[in-house]
Amino acid sequence: MSTAEMVDHDRRRFLTASATVVGGVGAAFVAVPFLASWAPSERARAAGAPVEVDISRLEPGARLVVEWRGRPIWVLNRTDTMMELLPEVVSDLRDPESNESQQPPYTQNSIRARESMPNIFVAIGVCTHLGCSPQYRPEIAPDDLGPNWKGGFFCACHGSRFDLAGRVFRGVPAPTNLVIPPYAFISDTRLLVGDDSEAA
Repeated sequence: MSTAEMVDHDRRRFLTASATVVGGVGAAFVAVPFLASWAPSERARAAGAPVEVDISRLEPGARLVVEWRGRPIWVLNRTDTMMELLPEVVSDLRDPESNESQQPPYTQNSIRARESMPNIFVAIGVCTHLGCSPQYRPEIAPDDLGPNWKGGFFCACHGSRFDLAGRVFRGVPAPTNLVIPPYAFISDTRLLVGDDSEAA
């Protein structure tokens, strides 16, 4: 093999390797933005992040509404009277003991709340029928809801009714209780919606 042929052969290898490297770098420059476009935006990531709620000023009987994952979250500070009235509607409810899976295990009870702070009720404020947001109706026996109404949530869209633990009444369009999101108490005055780790 002549010297000229050896030089051409070496040059060919060098050019092939160079073209491969340059092509790989070019492909990476194209692929990185393309793949990055598949990742959720900062806003989307924030929308799914846990939400910290200050309940220090939430008076007994009052409800606070916050947003988590684009949905309204109700935080209700039930009065002692409200808690005492919960058993009175049991015979009218579809799932009074919350046996179905609309709640985390630690709220699968008749009050649908953590036992550490039973008066605080947390729920996703969306009717389980067609997604309307029910009205908070704490009054007892109003004319439009009848003498057996002990307070709760009324969906004006199609007439579904839920008690003050978000349990659905029999004979209404909503098939299941209101959904309870994961939540934990950080302190006596703060809760975290979207994270239910006991450490929180």
